[in-house]
Amino acid sequence: QPIIIPRGSDSACMDNVFEFLIQSGYSLPHAMMMMVPEAWEKNPEMNPEKQAFYEFHDHLMEPWDGPASLTFTDGIRIGATLDRNGLRPSRYVVTKDDLVIMGSEVGAVDVDPENIKFKGRLKPGKMFLVDTEEGRIIDDAELKKEICSAQPYAKWLKDNVLELSHLPKPAHVPETDFDSLLLRQKIFGYTTEDLNLLLTPMVADGVEASGSMGNDTPLAVLSDKPRLLYDYFKQIFAQVSNPPIDAIREELVMSLTSRLGPQRNILEPGPEHARMLKLEHPVLSNEELAQLKELDNPDFYSGTLSILFDAETGTDGLATALSQLCRQAENAVKSGSAFLILSDRGVGKEQVPIPALLAVAAVHHHLILKRNRYKIGIIVETGEAREIAHFCLLVSYGAGAINPYLAFETFEQMIKQKALPAELTREKANENYLKAIRKGMYKVFAKMGISTIQSYRGAQIFEAIGLNEDLVHGHFSGTPSRIDGVGIEEIAQESLLRHENALAESADTNSILPGGGFYHWRRRGEYHQINPVMSNTLQNAVRTNSQDAYNEFSKLVNDQAHRFSTPRSLFEFAEGYPILLAEVEPAAEIVKRFVTGAMSFGSISIESHETLAIAMNR
Repeated sequence: QPIIIPRGSDSACMDNVFEFLIQSGYSLPHAMMMMVPEAWEKNPEMNPEKQAFYEFHDHLMEPWDGPASLTFTDGIRIGATLDRNGLRPSRYVVTKDDLVIMGSEVGAVDVDPENIKFKGRLKPGKMFLVDTEEGRIIDDAELKKEICSAQPYAKWLKDNVLELSHLPKPAHVPETDFDSLLLRQKIFGYTTEDLNLLLTPMVADGVEASGSMGNDTPLAVLSDKPRLLYDYFKQIFAQVSNPPIDAIREELVMSLTSRLGPQRNILEPGPEHARMLKLEHPVLSNEELAQLKELDNPDFYSGTLSILFDAETGTDGLATALSQLCRQAENAVKSGSAFLILSDRGVGKEQVPIPALLAVAAVHHHLILKRNRYKIGIIVETGEAREIAHFCLLVSYGAGAINPYLAFETFEQMIKQKALPAELTREKANENYLKAIRKGMYKVFAKMGISTIQSYRGAQIFEAIGLNEDLVHGHFSGTPSRIDGVGIEEIAQESLLRHENALAESADTNSILPGGGFYHWRRRGEYHQINPVMSNTLQNAVRTNSQDAYNEFSKLVNDQAHRFSTPRSLFEFAEGYPILLAEVEPAAEIVKRFVTGAMSFGSISIESHETLAIAMNR
């Protein structure tokens, strides 16, 4: 141990696991079929026996996803397989004198055309195996037929898999409390912009809203508005090896189906391994969550933990509540719960919600640290999540399912107020919303070349921008963070400020949501670098061809540094030379260290006044 060597490359990690499975008794093709399965779920041409094999092993291990052409050997058998997308070329030639040559391109090795017996290429998810003991090539169909028929996988699935459609209707489903709805929306940071720009297209048409690229608002850490924790994260994208998937035209390989519940020993597969909850997608309706809560089955018992803290406890209250939550989660695992429901229902004048992303990540990493994470599935019942990015972040940090109850309640209110098309019912609105989320999550996965939610869950394919080292290491361990910033205390302050603003009573904001202003400029909204004053000043300078008007525009642009709206605005000129603003030491001392070469800027060592300016420009 560890089975996977820390900080290894993708290939090294996969090699570690593959060797572990082989040394533990799995055959070469069986291990590879577990790790890199075909796209079986939506393939109507695949026989049921093979589909059952892949579905059963979905309970043991999530697919190793992403474009790959893999070769493997134990010294006697040597084979190759392609991932489910088939984006990597793997071509082979078999010669008459019994040589087998495989490469990424035709002609990688010169072969006399007269000596070629046959040639071909690997297809998506298919396998090619040479057995030197038997002296023959075993094709994909023969190889997989033997492995897939070794156990009654279809029976194991039928007898053990739990599906929501098989559960009785719940006796009690929480009803919408319209009297407290506005207060709760404000506490969770809802704005009219959220309703009009983001949610309405999703509910009315089942599609994510379209928008132009570019964002001239400050980073969350530099904003003077209380921003949700989701805004501190940006998804990483593969810069070289993973081309994005066309999630629409390649829908055959995409899957949102996931398994939730305790996982068992991967080295002793049996029928009990299939005893998990099967979810077609990660977003649960209020009725579906109620079904799970009322489920009377010792194998699928759920425990609910509150993710609220008292407003009176101030900023210390969040950290205390978070520590208590982690201890409660650990106890829930020990008591045998299959599902852990983290709920912020009950929010009100005295109760403030812990950011759902922080609660999920904290519990997820705490259970990993205690080596108990595999024993339980995490479900989030939150009024905070509403955008596609929110759902992706929650899944990426360990959530198996999410119930955005406040979003569903908001749709009811919009229908009641006739803010949506007249023919739209509550059921149809919820259906459209779920459809939009599914399509949006596919699009996000596809940017990383990932096809399945099982591979995305817990993968943490995000970087933190503006969270301090203690917070990241404590609750988002493994997440890259290149810009330091706020910690648990500041996150608590933002939560308390949203709560305080929600309770504030004023004549003009008492009965409406805040405007938002994140996507469009609003007088009381988020700060924008491109704003009416800036635009009018620039137009005036252009129309009048006035140097004074242009100087006024330049001054406005330069004064944006005082708003700290970008990381670049944290730089200023001091004593004639640009330096980084720092409170830890005087500006003159920093300049001196630059000039004397005691400090390096990137890969450039600053040795003179001349190179200082060049380096800062770079």
